[in-house]
Amino acid sequence: MRSFISQGLSRAAQINPNGIATICEDRAYSWSQVLDRVTRLAGALKAMGLAEGERVAILSMNSDRYFHLYYAIWWAGGVATPMNMRLAPAEIDFRLEDSGARIMFLDREHLALYDQLGPVKDAIEHVVVMDDDGTSGLASLEGILAEAAPAKDAGHSGDDLAMIIYTGGSTGRAKGVMLSHDNLCADAMSALQTIGYDEASVYLHAGPMSHLADGMSTFGLTLAAGTHVFLPRFTVESCLEIIQRHKVTHICLVPTMVEMLVARAEKGGFDVSSLVQIQFGSSPMPEGTLKRAVALWPDILFLHGYGMTELSPLITMLPMRWRRPDIGGERLKSCGKAVPNLEIRIVDPDGNDLPPGQVGELICRGPTVMLGYWNMPEATAKAIRNGWMHTEDAAYMDAEGFVYIVDRLKDMIISGGENIYSTEVENVISRFPGVSQVAVIGVPHPLWGEAVHAVVALAQDAPAGSEADIIAFCKSEIASYKCPKTVVIQRESLPLTSAGKIDKKALRATHAG
Repeated sequence: MRSFISQGLSRAAQINPNGIATICEDRAYSWSQVLDRVTRLAGALKAMGLAEGERVAILSMNSDRYFHLYYAIWWAGGVATPMNMRLAPAEIDFRLEDSGARIMFLDREHLALYDQLGPVKDAIEHVVVMDDDGTSGLASLEGILAEAAPAKDAGHSGDDLAMIIYTGGSTGRAKGVMLSHDNLCADAMSALQTIGYDEASVYLHAGPMSHLADGMSTFGLTLAAGTHVFLPRFTVESCLEIIQRHKVTHICLVPTMVEMLVARAEKGGFDVSSLVQIQFGSSPMPEGTLKRAVALWPDILFLHGYGMTELSPLITMLPMRWRRPDIGGERLKSCGKAVPNLEIRIVDPDGNDLPPGQVGELICRGPTVMLGYWNMPEATAKAIRNGWMHTEDAAYMDAEGFVYIVDRLKDMIISGGENIYSTEVENVISRFPGVSQVAVIGVPHPLWGEAVHAVVALAQDAPAGSEADIIAFCKSEIASYKCPKTVVIQRESLPLTSAGKIDKKALRATHAG
């Protein structure tokens, strides 16, 4: 049976028409009102000439309009292409050119960034400001909505392309992950089964909606016809205030956010008794932080998820009964068991299954495996072999099916919940004058989990460079969160493995403690 993501919206409006669907700032819409807005916004997209399967770019902070736009794009038969808000102009240029988007929605916060885009901007035929106050001189979302006639659901489903989300590629080039309607619907069902959303659930979108970790609840909660609350920009005070005001029941955070909330909540002043569950992932939760959180909020269930965009994104979830420091023991280090619709194996380099406790590559098979990488057939063939998605994450599984991530084979750094690919940063630093070798690694950071650290070897005849110069050079080329926070510069060559590659294991031992 073919699934289509817009079906969840239709069902929500049918079973809970007067229930509050979305809340953002001073705006609140029922499910029947959201359905009306979505069908008319889809009509506006059709009036712009949106063809079925065509990509629509989104660059915006979290909002109810972002949510409505997602479903309108699918209702019109288009493909949602969200952009990370923290990208540099050159990175957005690449994504716009690669996706071929002709229509772009953005908010006022990003108008200045839009003005910095290169010639690819000329290919954008329609620019719509999602929160325009009449001063931008561009079309506004509310304006086109008011003039639009409702459109019929295009009925895209199954393997029809629904979304392209770009990840920083381990080769240095961003990869557009293609996700189908079946992918997103299967992940939504996983969210329903593992998280347990219902009509009474109130979910706070605190993490960026351009990340699929948030999308899991976007689509899962819609199937349950619960309530979505949107936090445009995360701050500790605003997050706690919104939880209190709207009686939020569920939230998904990266461990850094949890640490910040715990530190502030320990001082008192906020009522978060409505919270029943905190989902977290993207990086391991420090055990000390988790113990403080459980002590502060003993009635809240903490749920640890592991995933990747290519898996739509959920791979494992740690069962709630284990997510307690006084019960879980060694399993506090686990990221849980495979979600209901996914099969996991741990294999050696030849694809042979490994016994419990032995480290190998984690591979997955199921309805959430991506269609492939946009415009990258060779990378797709390497990632998906015989129906199995190769995560390139090193892990082991115990005899009861609990998964433990040991290392990231891709040398990906996770800082504050953001995925940073070392090769991408190395490619930039290698262009700095006089650099002969460079290695980028993650080093422990008390707040962000990991910080980006670069080790640079200069050519013998090169002038002495400075840490500040290299960091400034990086900031001119890539998003600031990807740039090294610290740089060690030396004349000596970097250590090499027997295969002639830079020995990052040795560098981590020296620099990461």
